[in-house]
Amino acid sequence: MAKIIKDIWILTQTGTVVFKRVFNSNVKAQLFGGLMSALNSFANELESGGLTNFGSSSMKFTLLKNHDFLFVCTAEKKVKEKRLHEVIIKVAEKFFNLYPAEWFKNEWDGDIYIFDNFVNEIKFALQEPVK
Repeated sequence: MAKIIKDIWILTQTGTVVFKRVFNSNVKAQLFGGLMSALNSFANELESGGLTNFGSSSMKFTLLKNHDFLFVCTAEKKVKEKRLHEVIIKVAEKFFNLYPAEWFKNEWDGDIYIFDNFVNEIKFALQEPVK
């Protein structure tokens, strides 16, 4: 599987960022999480299913909702939407294999640092930083 994801954030339904791997960003993680959560809520009001992707001049963003979490990733403009969507689905599967939805309901104490090592589980999808 190609390493196509540049940046990734995993957010709770309320916009709390529980995991991120971001290159060259001056944006605060929790501010970004709140913005993505608000955009997704707004998109839900306009159309069932909410926001699934959007772009900027240099990159594309893809969003996936799964078990009350929002997975947001970026990739280069040239990456096909379908391919990016396939990869983010595999990342979400890895996440919920390690941290089942029931675990969040019954055991998780809100500590986001528990997810720090998740980056090692998704190296198959992540681009390396340009030096």
